Amino acid sequence: MALNDWLLALHLLSAFALVGAIVLFSVVIVVVRRTDSPEQVVSAGRLLPVGNVAVIVGSLGVIVFGVWLAISLDGVKVWDAWVLAAIVLWAITSEAGRRSDPEFAPAIERANELVVAGQLGPDAELAGLARTSKGMTLHLIATVGTLLILIDMIWKPGA
Repeated sequence: MALNDWLLALHLLSAFALVGAIVLFSVVIVVVRRTDSPEQVVSAGRLLPVGNVAVIVGSLGVIVFGVWLAISLDGVKVWDAWVLAAIVLWAITSEAGRRSDPEFAPAIERANELVVAGQLGPDAELAGLARTSKGMTLHLIATVGTLLILIDMIWKPGA
């Protein structure tokens, strides 16, 4: 296998990790927003470290191997419009995803506190923290941004 084949394979594997992380975060957010049970929130929150690793590996791999591939391939340049669009979308998506995490963290912390205290019944404060509209908006931006990057990569508009 040539270097470009490896770069493409690693770029695609990174994209799968990134999409997988977005799906995992979406599932956790749905679970957390639909319940006021501390135990269910804590259970869903246990998946977050896996998602954090996947999103870091995926995000860094996508940009590093993608730019490296654009430099390495003959028919593609980093300044091609579709490559620049992907880089800009990656930056927006990464920042939105990074900012969504602290929005949901208080709900996970509150749920952990309640479980440790033995208060396993519904909690209105927990429900309010879990239903953060800012966190949901930021996650939606990250999700739509990831989808737009995939569309850009598949159809390469302007190429």
